[in-house]
Amino acid sequence: MKTTLVSIPTPTTPLDGAWYEPERPTRGAALLFHGNAMNFYTGAPRFLPPVLTRLGLACLAFNRRGRDILGIRDSRAPEGAAFQSISEAIEDNRIAARWVAERGFADPVVIGHSNGGMLAVRHVVDHPRTPALVLLSAHCGGKNMVPLASAAGLLAADQLDSITSKARALVDAGKGGELMLLPGWWYVTSAASFLDLANCPDVLALAPNIACPVLYLRGDREPRELYPAEAFRERCAGPCAVEVVPDCDHFYVRREDEIARRVSSWLGPVLKDR
Repeated sequence: MKTTLVSIPTPTTPLDGAWYEPERPTRGAALLFHGNAMNFYTGAPRFLPPVLTRLGLACLAFNRRGRDILGIRDSRAPEGAAFQSISEAIEDNRIAARWVAERGFADPVVIGHSNGGMLAVRHVVDHPRTPALVLLSAHCGGKNMVPLASAAGLLAADQLDSITSKARALVDAGKGGELMLLPGWWYVTSAASFLDLANCPDVLALAPNIACPVLYLRGDREPRELYPAEAFRERCAGPCAVEVVPDCDHFYVRREDEIARRVSSWLGPVLKDR
C-alpha cells in the first residue's frame, strides 16, 4: 500500500494522519476513528490498514484534536484529550469525512475503536449513506458511561462524586481548563472536559437509526454493560453481527491479527453485496 502523511485543517489544531492507498484498484474508502487518548499510529488505526487496502479500500487514519492525553505542537501550549469536547470530536470526524469525499469517496466505511466507536455511531446516523459500520469495543456513551467506567476502575473510580463536585466548582469559577488528576485511566483531564463526558452520544438510543450492516466486536475480558454489543444488535435497524473474541482485552494486545482477520472476513462479503 502507498502511505502518505497528511494534515487536515480545522478552525484550530489540524488533524494529522495517514492516507493509505491500495496497490490494487480502489473500490471505496474507510475512515478509522481512534480510541480515547490514543492516536492514528496506535491500535486499530495502525494494524487495520494493511488488510483494508487488500480489500481495495483507501483508508484515512487521523488524530482528532483530542488525541493522546496531553501534548504540545509548535509551542509549549498544552493540547490533547485532556481538553477535548464531544462537539469538537464530532466536528473532527465530519472534517475528515469531507477530506475523504474531496478525494472521490463520498460514502466511506466507518470503523471506530472504543470512544471512536461511540463517535462512529453518531457519525453514521448523520451520514446514512455509509455502506458499513465496524464497532470495535465501542463504549455505551450516554449519561451512564462515566458511572459505569468509574465502577470498572477507570476515570474517577471510587471518587466520582468528589471529582465531579471539584470539576463543577472549577468550571463555575471560570477555570474549566485547569487540569485535574484522576485515580483511573486516563489519569489527567481538565475540569470542563470531565463534565463534558455527560454529553457523549448514547449508542443504544441511536441504534434504531442505523440501517447499514454493522459488525460490533468486543473482547471477552471487557464488561458487557460498558460495551453493549448484544443490546445494540437488538435495537439496530439494520443487520448487526456481534463477535466476542476469546482471550482478548480492550486494546487487543497480541490479538491484533485475529481482530484484523475478523474485520476483513466480515467486511469483504458486505462490500461485494453492495
